[in-house]
Amino acid sequence: MLLPSIFGESLLDDWMDFPRMDFPDVDRKLYGKNASHVMKTDVHEHEDGFEVDIDLPGFKKDEISIALEDGYLSVSAAKALDNDQKDKKGKVIRKERYSGSMQRSFYVGDAITEEDIKAKFEDGVLRLDIPKKEVNKVPEKKLIAIEG
Repeated sequence: MLLPSIFGESLLDDWMDFPRMDFPDVDRKLYGKNASHVMKTDVHEHEDGFEVDIDLPGFKKDEISIALEDGYLSVSAAKALDNDQKDKKGKVIRKERYSGSMQRSFYVGDAITEEDIKAKFEDGVLRLDIPKKEVNKVPEKKLIAIEG
């Protein structure tokens, strides 16, 4: 039985939170209703660079693209399932496989080029090695004295 929280911030949410008939999902609690569209990512910093591990289970290498533009590294993945094909195993009662696209961007700086980044896709994990580069420092502002 659901009871609304009178003094909480989620009075309307409690009223609209009907029990779901599917399995409880830990990711749904952490990431909300868009949990299936989030790329779970780990970033490790080393002395000479960063190591980025992105979980992309169920994707193939040709379904993933990586682009670098204006200092932003964008990783996108897209998957389409053929819905017109009839299943030989019988009628589909529940379909939980992901179909759609997702994208995530990281700022890596303007000094990084495409040649600097190394990418490897293995066992559903995309690993990116991004080196650290010194950014050209902008000269300090110098004031010019006015005579007179």
